[in-house]
Amino acid sequence: MTIDDAETAAPPSRGSPAEVAWVFLKLGLTSFGGPIAHLGYFRDELVARRKWIDEAGYADLVALCQFLPGPASSQVGFALGLLRGRGLLGGLAAWCGFTLPSAVLLCMFALGAAALEGPVAAGVLHGLKLVAVAVVAQAVWGMAKTLTPDRERAAIALAAVAVVVFAGGSLGQIGAIALGAAAGHRLCRDGSLAPTSRLSLPVSRRGGAIALALYAAFFLAVPALAAATGSQGLALFDAFYRSGALVFGGGHVVLPLLQAEVVAPGWVTNGAFLEGYGLAQAVPGPLFTFAAWLGAMMGPAPNGVAGAAIALATIFLPGLLLLYGALPYWDALRQRPGAQSAMRGANAAVVGILGAAFYSPVWTSAVLSPRDFALALAGFLALTVWKAPPWIVVLGLAAAGAALPLIGA
Repeated sequence: MTIDDAETAAPPSRGSPAEVAWVFLKLGLTSFGGPIAHLGYFRDELVARRKWIDEAGYADLVALCQFLPGPASSQVGFALGLLRGRGLLGGLAAWCGFTLPSAVLLCMFALGAAALEGPVAAGVLHGLKLVAVAVVAQAVWGMAKTLTPDRERAAIALAAVAVVVFAGGSLGQIGAIALGAAAGHRLCRDGSLAPTSRLSLPVSRRGGAIALALYAAFFLAVPALAAATGSQGLALFDAFYRSGALVFGGGHVVLPLLQAEVVAPGWVTNGAFLEGYGLAQAVPGPLFTFAAWLGAMMGPAPNGVAGAAIALATIFLPGLLLLYGALPYWDALRQRPGAQSAMRGANAAVVGILGAAFYSPVWTSAVLSPRDFALALAGFLALTVWKAPPWIVVLGLAAAGAALPLIGA
């Protein structure tokens, strides 16, 4: 059975977009812990308890979203909304419910950031930078173990570091991913194939083709329009759209992509960038809502609420378009060994990209003294050894940063 003949199968139970929005709003308010934890929350609530989809279908859906670029947990939520909520309105309801709570919180924090003055406030903000050190170190460590388990993929990751260091900027990162995919296609052909279960979601081939055409049109046309018109709004759209379109291997990979797009041109300071990234660890929901902080903190207009809305919508847009477009073709695509080996190489390359970003700007901007190193190491150990929730680490390092000025450190 394929998606096009899904109507011949026993249909899953259907709900309404309103029901989907309510269920995902509750998840958006309580889902701490990052993408892997989010997938666990979805399974417990929507597979085990509410029976929206069976275990095999859920595993297949997760495999698709991890194969594609974009925020995997948000893509899974969007697809579950499609399934339960009778099509596209259900998918959008799921995205809004899961995404808006953390996005609104981060936008509010950004709008109030200017009021934070004095040594204690500066210490809190520095503590948030140290949170970013601990979280990115954990991400690099975990991704390296999973995505570079052999010599070939370790070599691809190392080559990606070299490309990013010597080429620099977003072009260097795009080049590293492309070279990683090409090397993986040739060198990484020994992995196991994807499982053979089938997805049945309400997406036609025509709808999928339209979504893929829009994905490509935005990627190719908006940069030219932004350059031709000089519009800052289009430049903002382009920066966040391209960042969202190139995120392979997990939400933390968006960090170097966004840093190249918004810090390098001077739209956001490096300090504000890392403060927001640290703060994003303390709120529930997807890490991509970090874009709302950046959009609100922009120097050039549109900024504030308008900037947050543009940045938030456009960083999620490519991943959702690509998912919607891929659903009708997924069963055929994932059986191709060449496609899977290319993805292995691309995923290895993003480990190198994130590793380079861990050094600069994350480490060089936050670890300024032996005390900073000790605090960042404590945060890393809390996350990796003691399995502390990220929000606990955020509160602990923010409090430690605030205390250092008071004790004269």
